Amino acid sequence: SPSSPQEPNKPPPVANGELRLNGKGKKLRKPRTIYSSLQLQALNQRFQQTQYLALPERAELAAQLGLTQTQVKIWFQNKRSKYKKIMKQG
Repeated sequence: SPSSPQEPNKPPPVANGELRLNGKGKKLRKPRTIYSSLQLQALNQRFQQTQYLALPERAELAAQLGLTQTQVKIWFQNKRSKYKKIMKQG
């Protein structure tokens, strides 16, 4: 059977991992991102240098790693939260 051509300019149903509501008002979530070991290496390395990224730094890092800025932002948020928890334990 002939395969229908893909539409390259069709936006993904969920942009940048934001939540959105479907017709019934139920939240649709983007499945959780799986980072490659290379991406994690770069993110962790950067986190050791600084726990907070300025916007241009975030944009650059995201572009280098092929991630969205939202993904980088959330990764840093989660990492800070985890780091603080570990620090609290002593």
